[in-house]
Amino acid sequence: MGILTVTPEPQAPDAETIICRVTPWFYRRMGILAAMLAFMGLYFLYDGKIGYRKANVIADEKEKFEQEFLKSFEDAASAGRLDEWIERARAEGKPTGENGEPPKWASYAAQRGWPEQPKRYSEDEIVQQFQWGCGMLLLAFFVIGKVLLDRGKTLVGREHHMIMPNGAEVRFADVYKVDKRKWDHKGLATVHHRAGGVEKRAVVDDLKFDGAGRVLDRLLAQFSGELIEKIQEPEEPPATPPGEATGGS
Repeated sequence: MGILTVTPEPQAPDAETIICRVTPWFYRRMGILAAMLAFMGLYFLYDGKIGYRKANVIADEKEKFEQEFLKSFEDAASAGRLDEWIERARAEGKPTGENGEPPKWASYAAQRGWPEQPKRYSEDEIVQQFQWGCGMLLLAFFVIGKVLLDRGKTLVGREHHMIMPNGAEVRFADVYKVDKRKWDHKGLATVHHRAGGVEKRAVVDDLKFDGAGRVLDRLLAQFSGELIEKIQEPEEPPATPPGEATGGS
């Protein structure tokens, strides 16, 4: 990082007005973000309304299987009515076990596509799914609202000043520092200026507004303050082995 002093360059009179509108890239990025948030919100709501409750039903079935169904098997085996029990279980579509062994829940669950170890969810966990779902959907609506609000905004560059998307006017003569450290990777430059004796900041966003770089170039052509940007550090020469440095072998 370094601080440079920039000397203003002469600018042609009656410079054209630069109008920078929101880029399609910004709309795509925000659209993808809104879709992801909406999907997550709906997924949470699905789990709260259906998914978690369905898992609890399966957990109840396992408990009933182990406490009632297996007990009926043991009672039938003890009473010598195992054949009758097996016939009834087959009619109900339930496992009967093999070679006199009791039936297994894993076989019963596999027939129905259920997990072997179903998880039981508490009411608090179900409520949390609804809370997360509503939160994600609210964020999705917020993103959509931001896109709609930004839809008609522009960054305007005139001969000696620029008009920010929020309508604020930044006179180039009032700018005393420009920070470009995020320009190469994020397309962001922070412009420090004074307005009415108050120090303020404005952000030039080249990824969001098409042509913002031209506005920044026009500002820098009339700028004589501090320019902060990343400076490529010179690569250090490889270390010389001690023997070579002294000429030894």
